[in-house]
Amino acid sequence: MSHETLAITLFVIFVGFTLFLTLRASRQTKDATDYYAGGRNFSPIQNGLAIGGDYMSAASFLGIAGIIALSGYDGFLYSIGFLVAWLVALLLVAELLRNSGRFTMADVLAFRMSPRPVRTAAGVSTIVVSVFYLLAQMVGAGALVALLFGLTSDAAKALTIVAVGALMIIYVVVGGMKGTTWVQIVKAVLLMTGAALITLLVLGHYGFNFSEMLGKAAEQSGKGDKFLEPGLKYGTDAQGLEGKLDLISLGLALVLGTAGLPHILIRFYTVPTAKDARKSVLWGIGIIGVFYLLTLVLGFGAAALVGSKEIAKSNAAGNTAAPLLAEKIGDIVFGSTGGTILLAFIAAVAFATILAVVAGLTLASSSSVAHDLYAHVIRKGQATEKEEVRVAKISAFVIGAIAIVLGIFAQKLNVAFLVALAFAVAASGNLPAILYSLFWKRFNTQGAVSAIYGGLGSAMLLVFFSPVVSGKGAGADGKSLSLFPADVDFHWFPLDNPGLVSIPIGFLCGYLGTILSKEYNAQKYAEMEVRSLTGIGAEKATPH
Repeated sequence: MSHETLAITLFVIFVGFTLFLTLRASRQTKDATDYYAGGRNFSPIQNGLAIGGDYMSAASFLGIAGIIALSGYDGFLYSIGFLVAWLVALLLVAELLRNSGRFTMADVLAFRMSPRPVRTAAGVSTIVVSVFYLLAQMVGAGALVALLFGLTSDAAKALTIVAVGALMIIYVVVGGMKGTTWVQIVKAVLLMTGAALITLLVLGHYGFNFSEMLGKAAEQSGKGDKFLEPGLKYGTDAQGLEGKLDLISLGLALVLGTAGLPHILIRFYTVPTAKDARKSVLWGIGIIGVFYLLTLVLGFGAAALVGSKEIAKSNAAGNTAAPLLAEKIGDIVFGSTGGTILLAFIAAVAFATILAVVAGLTLASSSSVAHDLYAHVIRKGQATEKEEVRVAKISAFVIGAIAIVLGIFAQKLNVAFLVALAFAVAASGNLPAILYSLFWKRFNTQGAVSAIYGGLGSAMLLVFFSPVVSGKGAGADGKSLSLFPADVDFHWFPLDNPGLVSIPIGFLCGYLGTILSKEYNAQKYAEMEVRSLTGIGAEKATPH
């Protein structure tokens, strides 16, 4: 059996099993709490696995391994940034958010402010961040198919993206949060199993001598010892000051972005108590921490055994490093048949990863459209739960379609890099509003709206006029390194990641919007402070 046939077989088994779980969950989804928050009855371990399943995306598995394989030491910055970010989420956001809100981030913001403008801003921000993140998963799907089947045509990749989009819509529309959570739990177990297996095989090949593997990786990279030192991709001498600033900008976005990601924030609402929210984040950190240590072996192992040139030849952005490593180490340890089986298994796991994450993202954005924009802005709180859920399902179709179309046009970009952009947008708009709302007494409606739109708008503007969109020229294969053709250049912002500028702008806009407005509700803040710290009244929270 060829690796293509085997991969499809394994993937079909996974899809069939998760569709069964989704259909089963749909029978237990009776009201809005079930659809948005899974009935709030998941245990900390289950939610911790689901958090891991939501967070360990195609960017983690495919993108980070690829960047490490191509750029060495600098690529591992993504692993560190993604992991450290969870400390911010745990210490500043998880418990307080679980106590203060009900279904979405906007519930927290709207509690002590004028609900319509705040919910509108939060809804728009949620959709934008989710679409950015969805893009990365779609790009990963296209790269996987191109590797598995040797398909280089854009039409084949586009069909794959459409298929992934259709499946994610089914998970969200049919299963809601319960179905999506079980998909994420199954995927987390599969991903950890696959990554651990490859790691053990690669380390075993080098006699569990990590230093020997690094030496071989440096040799095979063609860059020598520089491969194991900082400055190969970020902050190089050629880049000068701009490169160093871009590195700081990337680090800020990675560390601060998690606490503002909508699909992560809604996971805190799926457990019974705030204590369980804390516990589930700790479980999540443990699972995610182990996984990101494994990416170190996946990336450097791919460079050592496959070679950076071979990886770049397969996919210029390095998105196929992990599957190529699986095939190579399988060939070495088990023979060609073993390599075929391992490649098929890892490809199927990567597809499972993509499906689970896109389902979570689509659920977060469609929930925000239905709960925030429709129920509270358009219907002014008069919508029934049944109407809300129906609008959420319709929204899932629309958002899925948007993600499919945009994903087709973003195939050239590294998926970890695309996610870093989503993190920057989340940290610029959502995080200032959440932190100010939870910790600043004076914060008000004008401040919340200014923080979200100021941070979100500046991040989007700077990305559009950055080298990501135009001005990078062509690569060795003659293809443009930016979204626009190589001969198009309208960029004026020098950094790839806008976080260094847009995150401070978000906080500044929130501050200025607040002090320039006279609105201040001390009683509401006091009530929210008690609720966020103690959990009293949290279960009955239906802000505005």
